[in-house]
Amino acid sequence: MSDDRTALVIGDVMGSGSGAAATMGQLRTAIRTLAALDLDPAAVLWHLDRIAGELDQRFATCTYAVYDPRRACCHVTMAGHLPPVLMPAGGAPRPLDLPTGAPLGVGSVPFETTRLRIGPGDGLLLYTDGLVETRSHSLDAQLATLPRLLARPPDPLEETCYHLLDALRSPDEPDDVALLLTRADRS
Repeated sequence: MSDDRTALVIGDVMGSGSGAAATMGQLRTAIRTLAALDLDPAAVLWHLDRIAGELDQRFATCTYAVYDPRRACCHVTMAGHLPPVLMPAGGAPRPLDLPTGAPLGVGSVPFETTRLRIGPGDGLLLYTDGLVETRSHSLDAQLATLPRLLARPPDPLEETCYHLLDALRSPDEPDDVALLLTRADRS
């Protein structure tokens, strides 16, 4: 994005199969186009909600965030998605208490943007529900475990993702998982 900003996006279409994959592809293309317009994250999800309402598999969850390293902040909007986890440098990781919003495709529901301070060394984890929804553990238990798993000393980001997958998932779980883990530069 302009001015060294970065859009961070994660989403999950409700359903599975080729129809869900096609819907995700269409939403991905739309959000890339909308992100280029430098709109507020709530406006991006409002437009994406209208687009989703016209698709065959129309319901999806999404978190859309814009990180601005110059201002050390991140603007986040959610559409029915699980909360991101903030990993402050030198502090305890915690799920963010943000307005959840309705899933994309519901229509005519306002979205709210929240501004977060993201300083040097702080991390942010976005993930799909497949990471924490399992047959063998309650969602609440998995969500409580997630920050504890992130509390260990920082590994390379890729290793941290593998650690989360190994600790929270079993190979026979049917749902797919997507993780987006980022850390603000310390320079």
